[in-house]
Amino acid sequence: MTESPAERTPGPSGPVRIGERAARTLVTEFARRNDPKAGLLVGATPGSAVLAAAIDALLPGDRLTVVPAEGCSAAALREHVTAQGGWVADRVRVVDTLAEADAAEVVIAAEPLTGTADEARVAVDGLSKYLTEGAVLSVAAPIFRTEGAGAELDRQGVLHGVRTDLVLRNSPPVRVHHLRFTPAAVALAAKLSPAYRPSSVPLTRSMHIDSNGVAAAGISLGLAALARVTRPKSKLWLLPALAAAPVAAFFRDPERDVPEDPAAVVAAADGQVLSVQRLHDERFGEGEWLRIAVFLSVLDVHVNRAPVPGKVVDYFVADGGFVNAMKPDAEHNVAAYTVLDTDHGTVVVAQRTGLIARRIVQRAPIGALLAKGERFGLIRFGSRTDVYLPAEAAEPLVGPGDKVVGGSTVIARWV
Repeated sequence: MTESPAERTPGPSGPVRIGERAARTLVTEFARRNDPKAGLLVGATPGSAVLAAAIDALLPGDRLTVVPAEGCSAAALREHVTAQGGWVADRVRVVDTLAEADAAEVVIAAEPLTGTADEARVAVDGLSKYLTEGAVLSVAAPIFRTEGAGAELDRQGVLHGVRTDLVLRNSPPVRVHHLRFTPAAVALAAKLSPAYRPSSVPLTRSMHIDSNGVAAAGISLGLAALARVTRPKSKLWLLPALAAAPVAAFFRDPERDVPEDPAAVVAAADGQVLSVQRLHDERFGEGEWLRIAVFLSVLDVHVNRAPVPGKVVDYFVADGGFVNAMKPDAEHNVAAYTVLDTDHGTVVVAQRTGLIARRIVQRAPIGALLAKGERFGLIRFGSRTDVYLPAEAAEPLVGPGDKVVGGSTVIARWV
């Protein structure tokens, strides 16, 4: 039997395999689309975790074309698909070669790219020919390679990327690159569910911890261990050890039920509404804006979510100070602005720093599509999040003093 690319290009820990978590990340762009769509899975085997994840993601109107991996017979793959039952067999077509496949809205490489940069470029170019307008190509590469396939995919991502997800819980860890080579229609965002994010570590079915929290808690425990070793008679090590849990809790990332009403605009963050006002801001265009400002205390969830479905068309950071986020002068604090193009016009989310907050995380590159309620970033410690809506197109439903829940509370409606 001919060796697969993963088998003939071993890394420091042996062959690169795609486990269940990485497989789920690879098929995210296929799974999150709620409209009938066509998918193309290249390099599958009967026992592939990626094939299993793709089948699990199928909806009634979907079509999935599967190309067998090198050394795997199409007959064996067809037998495996048939064994899944008639519902799956009616929606999954196994072809002998890639040349027999049709173009699709989502193309997934089931095997990681582990070769040279030139080999990766050839592979990506070959798969990109099967993408429809605005479609996404999802490919994985091991992170232990600073050159070669990983570097080439990083370059492709800068040019055309939707986003890159880091999956540490794989053997070895991989980066999953979601690449888009032609612009996606803004209207598609309304047909998407929030993307699966491996950056959040699950604690329970409804509660996750953002990777920033895992790192911060790890640093606290590391400092505790260091203090314990260097000063064994001192109780100083208890301070960072006891701080690890509340630090991790600050980065909690709960699941939220996002309203399905297409006219609903949801809160971009948890917290208390500071103000609801109409104003002008020429940075975002002419006309009047409805701005809803929410203050996040250190006890609130600090993960930020998209208030509406849309396409990221701009992102910039404005310099400023670090005034208490509850004060009016906080409007001039350092802030990151994510500009969305939507079916109702331009919508802007401002992530503002506060007296303590000095770090803003934004994970949605320009060109990415965000579903309503989808996580796109966070602010560390007390801060403020503002949502700007076209004033003539939106009616506010909250007022100063109201408590809101990010991704769930309806703060305005399109009119």
